[in-house]
Amino acid sequence: MFRYHCLNPIANVGLDLFSQEYQKTDDINEAQAVLVRSAAMHGMEFPESLCAVARAGAGVNNIPLEKCAEQGIVVFNTPGANANGVKELVFAGMLLASRDITGGINWVLEHQGSETISKDAEKAKKAFAGCEISGKKLGVIGLGAIGVKVANAATHLGMEVYGYDPFISVNAAWSLSRNVKHISNVEDIYRECDYITIHVPLMDSTKKMLGKETFEMMKDGVVVLNFARDLLVDEEEILKAIAAGKVKKYVSDFPTAITAGQEGCIVIPHLGASTEESEDNCAMMAVEEVIDYLENGNIRNSVNFPRCDMGVCSGAGRIAILHKNVKGIIGKYTAVMGENNINISDMTNKSRGDFAYSLLDIDSPVTEAAIGQLKQIDSVLRVRVIK
Repeated sequence: MFRYHCLNPIANVGLDLFSQEYQKTDDINEAQAVLVRSAAMHGMEFPESLCAVARAGAGVNNIPLEKCAEQGIVVFNTPGANANGVKELVFAGMLLASRDITGGINWVLEHQGSETISKDAEKAKKAFAGCEISGKKLGVIGLGAIGVKVANAATHLGMEVYGYDPFISVNAAWSLSRNVKHISNVEDIYRECDYITIHVPLMDSTKKMLGKETFEMMKDGVVVLNFARDLLVDEEEILKAIAAGKVKKYVSDFPTAITAGQEGCIVIPHLGASTEESEDNCAMMAVEEVIDYLENGNIRNSVNFPRCDMGVCSGAGRIAILHKNVKGIIGKYTAVMGENNINISDMTNKSRGDFAYSLLDIDSPVTEAAIGQLKQIDSVLRVRVIK
């Protein structure tokens, strides 16, 4: 019996994927898996029973990845599950920035009791006129699951699209429309584009990547859209760029004290993935990842351990070992198996930075003595018997 704990409400369509072998618990200290959305986990202590944390979403800033890795806890996320919801809101933001739709709606509300509102609107609407996005240049920085969808959809709306991502994946490259100009120098986007949307993860290297120097490169009247992470943009500097007329509008899905209510800022209360479909997709993907890991030892979409997939075990058993990425450790595993007369029929080892993962399929049931020896090996973080 496996137990799981939810730190946030998780869509039932995902939880329903758990079989009768899984039981929901209100006590995290009993859980082998935790499902989370936005709850802060940095100050939490994790029980020895905890094997996996699954984030129903892409960002994992609320989870202590290094701490989890050191304790042999695999952290999963759900890249792409909410991509369409975010993509659609990006275009909503683009349209709100291009035409003063909000100003027009507010005018109607202010004059809702007037019997001449229809006639008066014909005169007032000039103040809310804007431009169309068709024919304009859009720069997409980051061509992951969301960036590719934004870029492809923009081509169908008649935009000239520039895409930049020096680390684009093979799958993303295959998915990218041939009409998107994949450029190698991001400065071309800054100089050429009327709209710039950013879709990269928040890391030390990307923090405030849109700042004073990049704003100075941009065309006058550019629209900047940020539906990725607030700290990717230097908000103090973008307010200066708005005041100077360099930036026409800044559209952000992240309310902060700096930009909320400021002239030229359209701030949305983090609604990118707030659709029923996105929440359902994230929940289902997170649960599927947990099930495959707990039952088969396979790791998909982890952010602190390498991807590793050996399918379903067809032998007598499978041993999963999370460990530090050090030389000679595989030989120690095989030596232990040999000493205990256990034949390894198949195995794989994958590494990611300082951490690694090994799966061993064996021809006979593993003994407690062998498991004990594996756990005693230096740099081993966790040993699990899958079958």
